[in-house]
Amino acid sequence: MTPLAPYAVSEATSRGRTHDEDGPAYRSAFQRDRDRIIHSAAFRRLEYKTQVFVNHEGDMFRTRLTHSIEVAQISRTIARALGLNEDLVEAIALAHDLGHTPFGHAGQNALNACMHDYGGFEHNLQSLRVVDLLEVRYASFPGLNLTYETREGILKHCSRANARGLGPLGERFLNGSQPSLEAQVANLADEIAYNNHDVDDGLRAGLLEIDTLTAAEFFREQYETVRARWPALVGRRIVHETIRAMINRQATDLLDTSRAAIDAVGPESVDDVRGHRMALIRFSAPMLEQHRALKQLLRQKLYRHYRVFRMSMKAQRIVKDLFDAFFNTPRALPHDTQRRIEERGGGESERARLVADYVAGMTDRFAIAEYRRLFTADALT
Repeated sequence: MTPLAPYAVSEATSRGRTHDEDGPAYRSAFQRDRDRIIHSAAFRRLEYKTQVFVNHEGDMFRTRLTHSIEVAQISRTIARALGLNEDLVEAIALAHDLGHTPFGHAGQNALNACMHDYGGFEHNLQSLRVVDLLEVRYASFPGLNLTYETREGILKHCSRANARGLGPLGERFLNGSQPSLEAQVANLADEIAYNNHDVDDGLRAGLLEIDTLTAAEFFREQYETVRARWPALVGRRIVHETIRAMINRQATDLLDTSRAAIDAVGPESVDDVRGHRMALIRFSAPMLEQHRALKQLLRQKLYRHYRVFRMSMKAQRIVKDLFDAFFNTPRALPHDTQRRIEERGGGESERARLVADYVAGMTDRFAIAEYRRLFTADALT
């Protein structure tokens, strides 16, 4: 195993777990985190949660599960090259989407609107809620009792209002400090995977064309390089080679730029990393500009495509109607959720949060099935 750099997170520098436990015999603390995430129900449900396309639209499109695995692969490669903790970065990558709603961002936006009067809904905060509270697996504590460092990495974004209630975990959103380098790596690996693989899925679905994508300089450069090297290459193979080149180019740029930033600052500990005013894991300025331009093109040509928009309209209606039905009629909820509402006094704010937990935990197909059971006559036959 590659020796850890002095600024990497190690077990010796870990801030530990909320609930004390004996250390694992043959694993590191961060391997234990990873294993608990993989064995969680929330992780299994990612198989049937969408990225861009609703799960039933085809077997070849990415889901939150395949996306998380791809983020973990990119993260580990970068972490190893920089001497960072691979087990930690893998745990963060695998857990970062556990709080996502069904139907991707459309579902998240709908649930946030439903929760407007009750503190809103943030998928990163929900991911933390899943691992801290909602997973029910162990006798001695709620949730998965992950290390502070894994939880820190899961919480990529957080509003200042919510950060105030998170103690040490929320401080960086209030004082402008940084998370560990491992958390920073997982964050940008997510960006790399998301953009490039949405290009792949958009082309596969016929919602994007090569000619459309060549308007983005970053795609065009890699595509033309591939064509020059293999002029006879056509179909899916040229798409795969182009996307492979895009990921490699971004990962290489990220590594070179980050290594230079780390060398310039010279952090000697994790605390030095956290105390720095800027993230040290970063793209170069030209790559960041190209990355943002590609993201903007995807927003205009893919995420706002009329077929995606129609799916989003339906998804938002399903999520809103499910939330309203369960909030207004808690007896329609499963018994265990009803019991939790009763145990917490049954107030509107607490009821809304528990209903949001239930809806957010649904897969695409389960949400559609619940909607049909509640609102369509054919469910009675």
